[in-house]
Amino acid sequence: MTTSASSPAVKGTPGSPASSRPGLLAGISGQNISLVGALVLVLVLFGVLNDNYLSLSNMQVIAEAATITGLLAIVQTVVIICGGLDISVGSQAGVASVVSAMVFTTTGTNALLGMAAAIGVGLLIGVLNGLIIVYGRVNPTIATLAGLAAYKGLAQLLSDGRAQGYVLNNDVFIFLGRGKIAGLPVMVWILIVVALLVHLLLKYTDIGRNIYAIGGNDTAARLAGININKYLICVYALIGTVAAVAGILLTARTGSGQPTSGSEGLELKAITAAALGGAALKGGKGGIGGTLLAVALLGALENGLTVQGINSFWQNVAQGALLVVAVVIQQRRSGERAVGLPG
Repeated sequence: MTTSASSPAVKGTPGSPASSRPGLLAGISGQNISLVGALVLVLVLFGVLNDNYLSLSNMQVIAEAATITGLLAIVQTVVIICGGLDISVGSQAGVASVVSAMVFTTTGTNALLGMAAAIGVGLLIGVLNGLIIVYGRVNPTIATLAGLAAYKGLAQLLSDGRAQGYVLNNDVFIFLGRGKIAGLPVMVWILIVVALLVHLLLKYTDIGRNIYAIGGNDTAARLAGININKYLICVYALIGTVAAVAGILLTARTGSGQPTSGSEGLELKAITAAALGGAALKGGKGGIGGTLLAVALLGALENGLTVQGINSFWQNVAQGALLVVAVVIQQRRSGERAVGLPG
């Protein structure tokens, strides 16, 4: 049975995915309390090693650097809850960054038109990913792995492999990249607004309940009348749109359109943050609060390693190790039998 995306939600019952949806900062126990402890430990450790680490200026640097990762991690959390995955988010941000700068420079420095073009391209890419997954019947991991290469190549083709344009002669881009509201960087406010909106969507709407239901048990969700195909396409469209916003902020932060620099590797950070934050890679479980804590942890760790002059390659090692740790914790908590071992 097929209905529209506004069909009645699957009501949560005790122990069901829909009934276990966490609040934005709720559930500060278990995995989340471990994240808080790890974050405090990292802050204290690097604060002792470097007197400037805990300074206000460096905290703002950490927050600004974590914003782009945070935006992608938020939407990555949504698609993981829905039972999918998107490995191409970094490449999508790269395409959007290039488009925003190139349209800006070729239209008489029209910042809003450049941003609108970037968001439009991001939306199209997201819808394309959703259509390939749904109607091409391609596994989300394979489809978006192909997208990772394809969109990276597209960004390089559009830009000839070089940074494009210069946007820091425009007040709008300057405001986005370097402005502040009530003492907080504008970029951080954008992250807060997106996080709050997505949290409200997941927690307080039928759409959110249905997303959890699809990830928890897609067969039951289909029998309940949820149009899974439409939900998947819309979720990937959301990813493309938010990835475009991240690309615009990347342009504003660096001063030009970046085909790969600044966007390469963001997919690993986003997936790691979502998994560390409690999003079950099998779907049906997760929340924005845990993801934001994980983003803060990754940002604090990366900055700490940088200020200590530690080889940046170790940051990749740390991210990979954290992702493995997050998945191991999920597997142990689920009680699933280890591969090749007796039950």
